[in-house]
Formats: sequence, structure tokens, C-alpha cells
Amino acid sequence: MMNIADTRDCAFEAFVTNLGKYNEGCLVGEWVKFPVTNEEMQVVFRRIGIGRRYEEWFITDYDCPDTAIGKVLGEYESLSELNYLAGQIMEMRESSEFWQAVLDLGENTGSVQELINLTENLDCFDYLSGVRNDYDLGYYWIEESGCYDTSSLGALANYIDYESFGRDIRYEEGGVFGDNGYVRSNGGRFVDIYDGDIENIPDEYRVSSPALPVRSAVTRQTEQPER
Repeated sequence: MMNIADTRDCAFEAFVTNLGKYNEGCLVGEWVKFPVTNEEMQVVFRRIGIGRRYEEWFITDYDCPDTAIGKVLGEYESLSELNYLAGQIMEMRESSEFWQAVLDLGENTGSVQELINLTENLDCFDYLSGVRNDYDLGYYWIEESGCYDTSSLGALANYIDYESFGRDIRYEEGGVFGDNGYVRSNGGRFVDIYDGDIENIPDEYRVSSPALPVRSAVTRQTEQPER
């Protein structure tokens, strides 16, 4: 079973909505915290009337602290994939700073499937905590990395332009600065662990549904779900 006990009790929330009721002019749904167990999700379905007269659902809104992830999440995402992604994010609680920096880099962030695989490939990235600008990056490489011996420069060492050197390194590596550090791809082999087949999602994250979300356009406008 999933153990998601933490000061942060979920990765994100989604407002799961009864589509039939929505098309009748009523917003009937419920905020769901992910990851969620299958049993908990079945209770939500019953509360919002899915599985009896109404079978179709979609997601009206998200509450996601990660902007890069929030931009990807759509109305018709698989609940199992959302659950898998959320579970992976919660498992990275102790390295959340690193994860945020990798998201800022923007590689493999175009879909829920890509994000799931990104969580499995963090070893393809290097992270320098506390390196927040070009000066810090240049100083790290020249003074702290062990790649250069500045002791032989004598007084000339006082004229090193750390900022310019760091900027050149950043351009060459294609790295980015996050809120708390610098991240770059290290050229490691990125492996797609998840192929997009729901059947290959670990059992503890799979959510069964009375019906799949309808992928037709929803045109009726109604109020946003209340938090």
C-alpha cells in the first residue's frame, strides 16, 4: 500500500466532475487529492453520482503547486496516470528541490506520460544546490570543482571574471538556474520506463472507473468549483 504521510499530503488536486450533470447545468463534482487509493476514488464516484444514471466524468480544474506540471494536466487525463505521477512526486519529497530544478529545465515535460518517465530518470541530470547565478556557477567551477588550480596564478587570480566564465559554461551546457540551484543534463541515457499502457502502471496506482472520461468537447459554461 502507498504510504503518503507527510506534511504535504498530496502532489496536486483535481476536481472530478459528473459530465451528465454538468451538461444539465449543474456542477456536481468533488476535489480529489492525488495520490488516491482506488477504494477512495470509488467512494468519490458514488458521491458525485457516477455509476448509476450518469457514467461519464471529466476534470474541471486542478490545484497544482508545480506550474510546469499544471500546464500539462488536461480535462481528460487518465486517473491512473495522474495517480502514478502523483505517487512518484510524493516519493521525491526529500529531493523536491532537485525535482523543481529539473522541471525548470523543461525537458520531457510535455505530457503526463513524459513527466512520469522524467521522475524515473533524474540520474540523467546534475544539480548544484546553492548555485543561483552565473557568478556562482563560474566560482564553483574555478574554485570548488577541483578542475582548476588557481594557486599558481598568484595575484592574477584576483582578476578572474567568474560571472563571464559561468555564463559561458551555462550556454555550453544548456543548464538553467532554479530558485535554489543550477541544473543541467549530463547526457545520460533516458529510459522510458512507462510506455503509456495503463496496464503497465503499478497496481497500487491503478484506478478503476465506471466509465472512461468522454473526450468530446464540453461547451457549456458554468461556475468554477469552489475550494
